[in-house]
Amino acid sequence: MIRRNLFSDTSSCGGILLGFLTENELAMIHQAVLEVLKLSGSWIETEESQRILADAGANVDFKSGIVKFPEWMVEDAIRSTPGQFFLYGRDDQNNIVVETNRVYMSTFGQGVEIIDSKTGKPRPSVKADIGESALVADALDEIDIVLRTLTAGDQPKDTAPLHEAEEVFINTTKPMAYGPGNGYRAQKIIDMAAVVAGGHDALSQRPTFICNCCPISPLKFDRHVCNAIVTSARSGIPCNILSMVLGGMSGPITLAGSLVVYTAEILTGIILNQAVRKGSPVIFGGSSMVFDMRYLTTPMGSPEVALLNGAAAKIAQYYGIPSWVAGG
Repeated sequence: MIRRNLFSDTSSCGGILLGFLTENELAMIHQAVLEVLKLSGSWIETEESQRILADAGANVDFKSGIVKFPEWMVEDAIRSTPGQFFLYGRDDQNNIVVETNRVYMSTFGQGVEIIDSKTGKPRPSVKADIGESALVADALDEIDIVLRTLTAGDQPKDTAPLHEAEEVFINTTKPMAYGPGNGYRAQKIIDMAAVVAGGHDALSQRPTFICNCCPISPLKFDRHVCNAIVTSARSGIPCNILSMVLGGMSGPITLAGSLVVYTAEILTGIILNQAVRKGSPVIFGGSSMVFDMRYLTTPMGSPEVALLNGAAAKIAQYYGIPSWVAGG
């Protein structure tokens, strides 16, 4: 059984349509991205990823770690990325098809405090809270994918992500998403998912979770994100390349400029992922924000944040790649 939610951005006789970018503007952004990737490139920390990209056709400076991509290589990675893949839950009623403009909702993280249900006062979140919040998300019809909403503050920092993933696996029958933070933890979480699925081959055929991988803006892929992208590709696990450009700080002050950096980062991750395993499922992800220079804050509810993330989804549709963006 596969559940299919409603489409977004489709012509119909009712409802409203929010337009962010015209076809010409999308083409202009794409051309700017090609220029950035060809002339400036991205910084790739690990030698393994550098060699993977060099073998695939990138221009790699092994001394500086700067990798530049010819236009054909960018276009080839976009074409080889699937426009559709399936995610599976422990309950088949929660299986979903991920496509370029079909809308699903997920929880998001990662909070470090929770209002205690007994005292009514805030306190640091612990491992048990993650399991309880996953149970709530599992019961909500509106939630299709479960991502841990809190942190296991009572567990050692290096292994806390493994405890968090365990709690979500145990307490939801829906597909899950998780950001492991590095390749080692990505492999451990994949191993955990394989136990649930009945083995690594079964997991590859019926993936139960998405691996979130976040580069460092602007255009930096440290060893942790490189290893996580490579590990997920080798395992056939869907990889969400999640950019968090901060307009006016880690990206240009203009929204169009930040969109160019945002897109260049995601395409860099997609190129690496496809160089490891062509046809591996990938998501064009992001949670971009802007920086308020007056108050030195990142106002998540600002109109610019909505514009950035709405436009990012439009760019993903332009490429024919499923997207994951912040909803507020």
